[in-house]
Amino acid sequence: MARGLRGYDESDVRVRPGKGSRPRTKDRPSHDNAEHGLVITKDRGRWGVVLDNEQRKVVCMRARELGRTSIEVGDRVGVVGDTSGQKDTLARIVKREERSSELRRTADDTDPYERVVVANAELLLIVCAAADPPPRTGFVERALIAAFVGGITPIVCLTKTDLADPSEFVQELADLDVTVLRTGIEDDTQALEAEIHGRLSALIGHSGVGKSTLVNRLVPDANRETGEVSGVGKGRHTSTQSVALPLPEGDAAGWIVDTPGIRSFGLAHVSSDNVIEPFPELAAAAEKCPRGCTHAGPPADPECAWDEFPADSPLGRRVEGVRRLLAALRSNETY
Repeated sequence: MARGLRGYDESDVRVRPGKGSRPRTKDRPSHDNAEHGLVITKDRGRWGVVLDNEQRKVVCMRARELGRTSIEVGDRVGVVGDTSGQKDTLARIVKREERSSELRRTADDTDPYERVVVANAELLLIVCAAADPPPRTGFVERALIAAFVGGITPIVCLTKTDLADPSEFVQELADLDVTVLRTGIEDDTQALEAEIHGRLSALIGHSGVGKSTLVNRLVPDANRETGEVSGVGKGRHTSTQSVALPLPEGDAAGWIVDTPGIRSFGLAHVSSDNVIEPFPELAAAAEKCPRGCTHAGPPADPECAWDEFPADSPLGRRVEGVRRLLAALRSNETY
């Protein structure tokens, strides 16, 4: 019978299922065959990953199933797909291992958005010039806070020590039991090389303090761009993307993450309690303080329990160091 005579019925209708009608499942592939590696670069939705054992670099995208999971330089990840590493190939990151540490910052102290600078770093190398530009203690103190809170051991690397005597600055850091190494071009880097061997380390610092110069000394084939300090005492940004560089002798010798020069170090995600926690003796004493104590000491807090420590004792000097950190946290003075 002709269609025009009998009319239409449901057999004549072809309905294409919409996205909302597709069956969904919470089951996800286990990706047991995923190859594992280290994220060494991140740029506009593409990640560079060096695979374990073969040391082959592959370019990856983030699998849809990971959603908006943060993938940063230093992360350990699982990769599937085309892992040949050949030109124009693209693999997928399908897993991110649990992080052992995070270096985080915000743009300023009012910004609620946290940025992970580097993941899984064991050491944070805070590069600071003794002069030209002069030491920016606010920045260094805030970087120390971020390292303590993130579970990372900080080391301050002093450059340009031939231009000024940094002894007073070094003593302030010694109160916090922070290692300080002289790493200017006139200094030997053997002590620093011994510290970073076999570990993942990150470098941060203001532009112009010699950070890229130090990287080029530690990784001779890194060829990181260096720049002069401007006439107003501020450096030009020479590193624009974070990148993990293998130390000489391959990955077994360790990795160093060079980060872009930054002008401020916001700590909107950090509280005073977070700053105190890494110092067990002071944290225990703080429990004896009256409610609302800021631990700033007299006259603001005349009953602060920290004042019981003699000023010339190791803990007394530690109190002064931590009070400087707390003051830096409250002031956001980074220059």
